[in-house]
Amino acid sequence: MKRLLLLALACIAFAASAAEPLRIVTLGDSITKGVRPGVKAEETFAARLEAALRAAGVEVSVANVGIGSERTDQALRRLAKDVLSHKPSVVTLMYGTNDSYVDQGKSASRITVEEYRTNLLRLVAELRAAGVTPVLMTEPRWGKTAKLNGVGEHPNVRLEKYVAACRAVAAEMRVPLVDHFAHWTAAEAKGTDLGTWTTDQCHPNPDGHRVLADLMLPVLRAALTPTQ
Repeated sequence: MKRLLLLALACIAFAASAAEPLRIVTLGDSITKGVRPGVKAEETFAARLEAALRAAGVEVSVANVGIGSERTDQALRRLAKDVLSHKPSVVTLMYGTNDSYVDQGKSASRITVEEYRTNLLRLVAELRAAGVTPVLMTEPRWGKTAKLNGVGEHPNVRLEKYVAACRAVAAEMRVPLVDHFAHWTAAEAKGTDLGTWTTDQCHPNPDGHRVLADLMLPVLRAALTPTQ
Protein backbone atom coordinates (compact mmCIF):
# COMPACT_ATOMS: atom_id res chain seq x y z
CA MET A 1 0.00 0.00 0.00
CA LYS A 2 2.81 2.39 0.91
CA ARG A 3 4.53 1.71 -2.42
CA LEU A 4 1.27 2.38 -4.31
CA LEU A 5 0.80 5.66 -2.44
CA LEU A 6 4.35 6.77 -3.27
CA LEU A 7 3.82 5.85 -6.92
CA ALA A 8 0.58 7.85 -7.03
CA LEU A 9 2.27 10.88 -5.48
CA ALA A 10 5.11 10.62 -7.99
CA CYS A 11 2.61 10.52 -10.86
CA ILE A 12 0.83 13.60 -9.51
CA ALA A 13 4.12 15.46 -9.15
CA PHE A 14 5.09 14.52 -12.71
CA ALA A 15 1.74 15.66 -14.07
CA ALA A 16 2.04 18.96 -12.21
CA SER A 17 5.53 19.60 -13.55
CA ALA A 18 4.45 18.64 -17.06
CA ALA A 19 1.65 21.20 -16.86
CA GLU A 20 4.01 24.05 -15.97
CA PRO A 21 4.36 26.54 -18.83
CA LEU A 22 7.57 26.82 -20.76
CA ARG A 23 9.49 29.95 -19.86
CA ILE A 24 11.01 32.51 -22.23
CA VAL A 25 13.10 35.45 -21.02
CA THR A 26 13.65 38.48 -23.25
CA LEU A 27 16.99 40.05 -22.32
CA GLY A 28 18.01 43.42 -23.72
CA ASP A 29 17.99 47.18 -23.48
CA SER A 30 15.18 49.76 -23.61
CA ILE A 31 14.02 48.42 -26.98
CA THR A 32 13.33 45.11 -25.27
CA LYS A 33 11.88 46.75 -22.17
CA GLY A 34 9.52 48.52 -24.52
CA VAL A 35 7.34 50.43 -22.05
CA ARG A 36 7.62 54.19 -22.57
CA PRO A 37 5.30 57.09 -23.38
CA GLY A 38 3.10 55.73 -26.16
CA VAL A 39 3.82 52.04 -25.47
CA LYS A 40 1.96 50.01 -22.84
CA ALA A 41 3.29 46.80 -21.30
CA GLU A 42 0.78 44.70 -23.25
CA GLU A 43 1.97 46.31 -26.51
CA THR A 44 5.63 45.25 -26.19
CA PHE A 45 6.98 42.44 -28.32
CA ALA A 46 7.42 40.24 -25.23
CA ALA A 47 3.74 40.53 -24.31
CA ARG A 48 2.67 40.05 -27.92
CA LEU A 49 4.78 36.90 -28.18
CA GLU A 50 3.24 35.38 -25.07
CA ALA A 51 -0.26 36.11 -26.35
CA ALA A 52 0.45 34.75 -29.84
CA LEU A 53 2.10 31.56 -28.59
CA ARG A 54 -0.72 30.88 -26.14
CA ALA A 55 -3.28 31.50 -28.87
CA ALA A 56 -1.44 28.88 -30.92
CA GLY A 57 -1.76 26.37 -28.07
CA VAL A 58 1.74 26.73 -26.62
CA GLU A 59 1.64 26.95 -22.82
CA VAL A 60 4.31 29.56 -22.23
CA SER A 61 5.19 32.50 -19.99
CA VAL A 62 7.42 35.34 -21.16
CA ALA A 63 9.47 37.38 -18.66
CA ASN A 64 10.69 40.71 -20.03
CA VAL A 65 13.90 41.74 -18.23
CA GLY A 66 14.99 44.53 -20.57
CA ILE A 67 16.72 47.52 -18.94
CA GLY A 68 17.16 50.93 -20.51
CA SER A 69 20.65 51.93 -21.75
CA GLU A 70 22.08 48.45 -21.10
CA ARG A 71 25.08 46.99 -22.94
CA THR A 72 26.33 43.41 -23.26
CA ASP A 73 28.92 43.79 -20.51
CA GLN A 74 26.19 44.85 -18.08
CA ALA A 75 23.97 41.97 -19.20
CA LEU A 76 26.71 39.51 -18.27
CA ARG A 77 26.85 40.85 -14.74
CA ARG A 78 23.17 40.21 -14.09
CA LEU A 79 22.68 37.02 -16.09
CA ALA A 80 22.40 34.67 -13.10
CA LYS A 81 20.25 36.95 -10.92
CA ASP A 82 17.83 38.34 -13.50
CA VAL A 83 17.72 35.62 -16.17
CA LEU A 84 18.76 32.17 -15.01
CA SER A 85 16.71 32.60 -11.83
CA HIS A 86 13.58 32.31 -14.02
CA LYS A 87 14.71 28.81 -15.12
CA PRO A 88 13.93 29.60 -18.77
CA SER A 89 13.83 27.20 -21.70
CA VAL A 90 14.72 29.97 -24.16
CA VAL A 91 16.37 33.38 -23.77
CA THR A 92 16.36 36.04 -26.48
CA LEU A 93 19.30 38.48 -26.50
CA MET A 94 19.13 41.80 -28.34
CA TYR A 95 21.99 44.28 -27.88
CA GLY A 96 24.05 46.65 -29.96
CA THR A 97 22.28 50.02 -29.99
CA ASN A 98 23.91 51.15 -26.74
CA ASP A 99 27.15 49.19 -27.21
CA SER A 100 27.81 50.92 -30.53
CA TYR A 101 26.66 54.43 -29.67
CA VAL A 102 29.10 57.36 -29.52
CA ASP A 103 28.08 59.87 -26.85
CA GLN A 104 28.37 63.62 -27.27
CA GLY A 105 31.93 64.73 -26.47
CA LYS A 106 33.31 61.24 -27.14
CA SER A 107 35.08 59.83 -30.18
CA ALA A 108 34.54 56.09 -29.70
CA SER A 109 31.64 53.71 -29.17
CA ARG A 110 30.72 52.89 -25.57
CA ILE A 111 32.39 49.50 -25.99
CA THR A 112 34.38 48.22 -28.95
CA VAL A 113 32.93 45.83 -31.49
CA GLU A 114 35.51 43.24 -30.36
CA GLU A 115 34.33 43.54 -26.74
CA TYR A 116 30.73 43.29 -27.91
CA ARG A 117 31.48 40.11 -29.86
CA THR A 118 33.31 38.56 -26.89
CA ASN A 119 30.43 39.42 -24.57
CA LEU A 120 27.90 37.81 -26.89
CA LEU A 121 30.02 34.66 -27.05
CA ARG A 122 30.13 34.54 -23.24
CA LEU A 123 26.39 35.12 -22.91
CA VAL A 124 25.65 32.29 -25.34
CA ALA A 125 28.12 29.95 -23.63
CA GLU A 126 26.78 30.65 -20.13
CA LEU A 127 23.19 30.16 -21.22
CA ARG A 128 24.00 26.86 -22.90
CA ALA A 129 25.94 25.69 -19.86
CA ALA A 130 22.73 26.26 -17.87
CA GLY A 131 20.71 24.18 -20.33
CA VAL A 132 19.04 27.19 -21.96
CA THR A 133 18.49 27.73 -25.68
CA PRO A 134 19.79 31.20 -26.64
CA VAL A 135 18.27 33.14 -29.54
CA LEU A 136 20.34 36.06 -30.81
CA MET A 137 18.63 39.09 -32.32
CA THR A 138 19.98 42.12 -34.14
CA GLU A 139 18.60 45.49 -33.10
CA PRO A 140 16.11 47.28 -35.37
CA ARG A 141 17.48 49.94 -37.68
CA TRP A 142 17.36 53.60 -36.61
CA GLY A 143 15.07 55.86 -38.66
CA LYS A 144 16.52 58.21 -41.25
CA THR A 145 16.09 61.37 -39.21
CA ALA A 146 17.69 60.03 -36.01
CA LYS A 147 19.91 62.51 -34.18
CA LEU A 148 23.59 62.26 -35.14
CA ASN A 149 25.98 60.73 -32.60
CA GLY A 150 28.99 62.33 -30.91
CA VAL A 151 31.15 62.19 -34.01
CA GLY A 152 28.45 63.50 -36.33
CA GLU A 153 27.50 60.14 -37.83
CA HIS A 154 24.08 58.65 -38.26
CA PRO A 155 23.86 55.95 -35.52
CA ASN A 156 23.33 53.20 -38.12
CA VAL A 157 26.92 53.70 -39.35
CA ARG A 158 28.31 52.23 -36.10
CA LEU A 159 25.39 49.91 -35.41
CA GLU A 160 25.88 48.08 -38.72
CA LYS A 161 29.31 46.83 -37.56
CA TYR A 162 27.81 45.41 -34.36
CA VAL A 163 24.97 43.84 -36.31
CA ALA A 164 27.57 42.09 -38.48
CA ALA A 165 29.31 40.83 -35.34
CA CYS A 166 26.02 39.51 -33.94
CA ARG A 167 25.34 37.64 -37.17
CA ALA A 168 28.86 36.19 -37.09
CA VAL A 169 28.45 34.96 -33.50
CA ALA A 170 25.12 33.34 -34.39
CA ALA A 171 26.74 31.52 -37.31
CA GLU A 172 29.84 30.50 -35.33
CA MET A 173 27.86 29.23 -32.35
CA ARG A 174 25.00 27.83 -34.45
CA VAL A 175 22.47 29.90 -32.56
CA PRO A 176 19.03 30.83 -33.97
CA LEU A 177 19.07 34.41 -35.25
CA VAL A 178 16.23 36.91 -35.63
CA ASP A 179 17.61 39.62 -37.93
CA HIS A 180 15.47 42.65 -37.12
CA PHE A 181 18.03 45.02 -38.62
CA ALA A 182 17.84 43.28 -42.01
CA HIS A 183 14.03 43.22 -41.88
CA TRP A 184 13.76 46.92 -41.06
CA THR A 185 16.40 47.77 -43.67
CA ALA A 186 14.45 45.87 -46.34
CA ALA A 187 11.22 47.58 -45.30
CA GLU A 188 12.87 50.99 -45.58
CA ALA A 189 14.23 50.12 -49.01
CA LYS A 190 10.66 49.31 -50.11
CA GLY A 191 9.43 52.71 -48.97
CA THR A 192 8.51 52.30 -45.30
CA ASP A 193 9.31 55.34 -43.16
CA LEU A 194 10.82 53.65 -40.10
CA GLY A 195 9.80 56.66 -38.07
CA THR A 196 6.24 55.35 -38.31
CA TRP A 197 7.40 52.21 -36.44
CA THR A 198 9.08 54.18 -33.64
CA THR A 199 8.39 56.81 -31.02
CA ASP A 200 11.64 58.70 -31.67
CA GLN A 201 13.47 57.13 -34.66
CA CYS A 202 14.88 54.48 -32.31
CA HIS A 203 12.41 52.95 -29.82
CA PRO A 204 9.57 50.94 -31.39
CA ASN A 205 6.01 52.15 -30.99
CA PRO A 206 3.15 49.58 -30.80
CA ASP A 207 3.36 49.01 -34.57
CA GLY A 208 7.11 48.52 -34.32
CA HIS A 209 6.72 46.00 -31.51
CA ARG A 210 4.18 44.11 -33.61
CA VAL A 211 6.72 43.92 -36.45
CA LEU A 212 9.39 42.63 -34.04
CA ALA A 213 7.06 40.00 -32.56
CA ASP A 214 5.87 38.78 -35.96
CA LEU A 215 9.46 38.16 -37.08
CA MET A 216 10.36 36.41 -33.82
CA LEU A 217 7.35 34.11 -33.59
CA PRO A 218 8.37 31.32 -36.01
CA VAL A 219 11.92 31.24 -34.62
CA LEU A 220 10.69 30.91 -31.05
CA ARG A 221 8.14 28.25 -31.94
CA ALA A 222 10.97 26.23 -33.47
CA ALA A 223 13.21 26.83 -30.44
CA LEU A 224 10.48 25.57 -28.10
CA THR A 225 9.90 22.41 -30.13
CA PRO A 226 11.90 19.47 -28.75
CA THR A 227 14.28 17.89 -31.24
CA GLN A 228 13.69 14.26 -32.04
